[in-house]
Amino acid sequence: MTKKVRVRFAPSPTGPLHIGGVRTALFNYLFAKKHGGDFVLRIEDTDQNRFVEGAEQYIIEALEWCGIPFDEGIGKDGGFGPYRQSERKHLYKQYADFLIDKGHAYYAFDTAETLDAHRKDHEAKGKTFIYNWHNRLKLTNSLSLSAEEVSAKLNAGEPYVIRYKSPQDETLHLKDIVRGDVEIDTNILDDKVLYKSDGMPTYHLANIVDDHLMEITHVIRGEEWLPSLALHYLLYRSFEWEAPQFAHLPLILKPTGKGKLGKRDGAKFGFPVFPLEWKDPKTGELFAGFREDGYFEDALVNFLAFLGWNPGTEQEIFSLHELIEAFDLERINKAGARFDNDKMKWFNQQYMQQKTDRILAVDFQQSREELKDIDINYIEMVVGLIKERATFVSDFWNLSHYFFVAPQEYDAKASKKAFKEGTADILKQLLDIIKPIGDFTATNLQTDIKAWITNNEIGFGKVMQPLRLSLVGALQGPDVFEIMFMIGKQETIKRIQKVMERL
Repeated sequence: MTKKVRVRFAPSPTGPLHIGGVRTALFNYLFAKKHGGDFVLRIEDTDQNRFVEGAEQYIIEALEWCGIPFDEGIGKDGGFGPYRQSERKHLYKQYADFLIDKGHAYYAFDTAETLDAHRKDHEAKGKTFIYNWHNRLKLTNSLSLSAEEVSAKLNAGEPYVIRYKSPQDETLHLKDIVRGDVEIDTNILDDKVLYKSDGMPTYHLANIVDDHLMEITHVIRGEEWLPSLALHYLLYRSFEWEAPQFAHLPLILKPTGKGKLGKRDGAKFGFPVFPLEWKDPKTGELFAGFREDGYFEDALVNFLAFLGWNPGTEQEIFSLHELIEAFDLERINKAGARFDNDKMKWFNQQYMQQKTDRILAVDFQQSREELKDIDINYIEMVVGLIKERATFVSDFWNLSHYFFVAPQEYDAKASKKAFKEGTADILKQLLDIIKPIGDFTATNLQTDIKAWITNNEIGFGKVMQPLRLSLVGALQGPDVFEIMFMIGKQETIKRIQKVMERL
């Protein structure tokens, strides 16, 4: 019987969730849903020194906003909890002890000063100090000391760490779904610390034990964990457990394509790198968020899916359901994926066109004090006329203010182009055409005004440019007859008269 697919996203609450973390969570979510599995959120907070207030809640809120909520985790117990590592610390000591009993790990009593002296000595000789098979017997640990000496040190409460005893002269053949076959010479591995005398495990031990106890079948994580793959594989072997399948995702690179996209690159390149706005509780520094900057969550998810994965077709716009259907770990690229903010904006614009005018109108009304008393049906009609030219809801006001407020100024360059000698007279005649129109629709306005222009052989530009300028204040906007219909007969006449006074 095949095991039920279970994946986990395991961030540390050391700050806000970076966009790379969201992408990792997304790929885990898509894979779980594709295979009818569970998506687990585990908070890796063993490093209490780096814990940041509010970071855990931020991670949960970010995943909820993106529409990729976890099935199991804090507040959603699936029988494998607790889901914070700090609440699981009573579990880890027995596993560290098991490794010592089996000869796969050992106590090390070396002080920080001793290790530092060794490092400096190696550097002076042009070498790199690695704590492993070639020097472990020369250092202060349970491999070089007698059993009596080790007991005495432990009974005296001397500080210690438990190190993994990495094997000598072995070549590991590891499999990674994205990278393929990976070969590692164990002689280059160091004896990593698994457990500290303060009762806290390191990431390496805790994450292996938790993945096993939570029955995780696939570990999908960032490329930065690739150097740890050998140790994690060896730990599974030492515990005599079946290892999950691993898939290491490519890095998200800066827009310039050089180096990993960092948290300060957002300010540098002018776009967010966090899903939600984040205020650093220690420094008060504010970091922009995609949500607050007006991006749609489904557009962000669609964009992130394409950072390092492709469906093998020309299709670019995918609903979440379509992403789940198409997603395949085998189609993830090895090479880093460049973050292209212009492409992100393109996705946002595509998603805007798909949203109903009513949904956008509600967002627009809530974003502007000037609109709070305006009929939502009117705002909805305005949105329908201007949304094609917008990327964000925040663009709407600049594109549509003249539907709500008469222009107070007229664009100087446009005025020079539109207002010529005789323009006032043309506008006076135009008013005589407009005033008698009873059913003031865009169609009727177009029919009557175009007929008058044609019959009197007046150039279209001589009428339409000053007319648009009087209504909008600039030579921009949708169909001029639609604008007249929307603002109504009285307001149209008022605006034309106002321009004539200026002339």
